[in-house]
Amino acid sequence: MVSDESISHRHKGLLTITHYLFTIHYFWCMSKVIAMIPARYAATRFPAKLMKILGDKPVIAHTYEAALQSGLFADVYVITDSDVIYEEITGRGGKCIMSLTEHESGTDRIAEAARHLDVDVIVNVQGDEPFIQKEPLEKLVRLFDNDLVQVASLMRKMETAADAANPNMVKVVTNKNNKALYFSRSIIPFQRDADITVDYFLHIGVYAFRKNALLNFTGLPQAPLEQIEKLEQLRFLYNDIDIYMAETSYKNIAIDTPEDLEKAKEQINSNS
Repeated sequence: MVSDESISHRHKGLLTITHYLFTIHYFWCMSKVIAMIPARYAATRFPAKLMKILGDKPVIAHTYEAALQSGLFADVYVITDSDVIYEEITGRGGKCIMSLTEHESGTDRIAEAARHLDVDVIVNVQGDEPFIQKEPLEKLVRLFDNDLVQVASLMRKMETAADAANPNMVKVVTNKNNKALYFSRSIIPFQRDADITVDYFLHIGVYAFRKNALLNFTGLPQAPLEQIEKLEQLRFLYNDIDIYMAETSYKNIAIDTPEDLEKAKEQINSNS
């Protein structure tokens, strides 16, 4: 007759083995996932914004360290056209790749660097997002547990109708499976009847791609809707490539203007 103590030991052993196998599987998957941070020095609206000092270090250093500290990625790379940014990141012991050619977008820049790396999923973290957090990045990465997912991004419920009306705040609508139907600078959906409640969702421009989807994207011509809205993600939808969306409550602070930098400094000071 088997004793309760023997069963307990076996049960604990099984749990240990299960946990071990899960850990091996998790880290095997994680080894295929990296973050890339495109970092162009000569930004049009706010030149050299990534090298502006925020607290005790430049903006790009904050973004790099936040991605690294999330613990989600096998590697984190900054992809740049700037010797100044390259020296800043490598001087801190970070990994940086010089992009070889001029690019129209950050997506094109990371595609050039990713082409020669043995990876499965690339998360494109914007260089001007110094406060990026683990929670939204993890939600994004977990979408790729579904083998059908080729491209993914983030969205957040908007708080006011005024935000929804702002063309600088890109909106997204999805189907029941959280696949994007459309992105627009206009208000979508349009509320025809005032007695029907409507939720508007802000598109947060953090993307993740399977490597092949990223490389294929750069070979596609610009889509008409992309040219009209000036939104490159519409190139995917125009070519029947689904973008899966993860909802988050994360409120990003992107450094696009000197005013944004001042807000970021206030947040740094409030957290210190």
